Amino acid sequence: MTAAPGRRERQRQATLDEIVEASRAILAAGGELSLRAVAQRMGMTAPALYRYVASYQDLLRVVAIGIDAAMAREFLEPARDSQPEDDPAARITAAALAFRRWALASRNEFSVVFANMDVASLCLDPTLVETTLAKVSASGVLFNDLLVEIWQKYDTPYPELADLDDDLVEILRDPIMPGAPVEIPDDLRGLLWVFTQSWAALYGTVTLEVFGHIDPRMISTGVLFRQMFRTQAGILGLADELPRLEPLIVAGLGSQG
Repeated sequence: MTAAPGRRERQRQATLDEIVEASRAILAAGGELSLRAVAQRMGMTAPALYRYVASYQDLLRVVAIGIDAAMAREFLEPARDSQPEDDPAARITAAALAFRRWALASRNEFSVVFANMDVASLCLDPTLVETTLAKVSASGVLFNDLLVEIWQKYDTPYPELADLDDDLVEILRDPIMPGAPVEIPDDLRGLLWVFTQSWAALYGTVTLEVFGHIDPRMISTGVLFRQMFRTQAGILGLADELPRLEPLIVAGLGSQG
């Protein structure tokens, strides 16, 4: 049984939460995130802030984890839960649309999160693990859980390890994945590759849209996102569900596409 956090740890957590909120306010106002700017907004000195974040890079990581957790809590979870519990296809559709809406409306926060919350740091950095903020990507865990539910219900097809590149097989047998199951049967390792490709498709598409690295009409109409989702639906075994999911996609894109 895990012991309840002591008074000092609770105070530290409260300060870390305040650091994240101050940073989000700066980003929302279009300001430049820095230790000095955060300290000033919190009414403390920069040296005092170093008691909680040891460097600018440490600040970025703490803020990235905090924003990701808030985004999952404020946007992804409500969207997911707006659909029936026994309908993971609709739940992941709603969550993916919510992720896109948040990213396009909060470009500065998106940039901080996905430029500074690398998987290796989340899993392996001992200084990060010591913080009492979330130890994993909340959004990553949410989507991973939904993908597992989809596999369980729709029998998502996945490749045999013998059909994959040897380097990839080695990685899949010892994956660095926040929130991944500790023990994964060897015959299910190919499923991890399907999940990784699905996350890469969602994140890659939204990243192109956020930074405007494609024809702007593909963003305004949402056509790139729609096509990505249709392709992933086929890969995940949801092709037959697309007719009923399409109206949800159209409604979810709304004025953003």
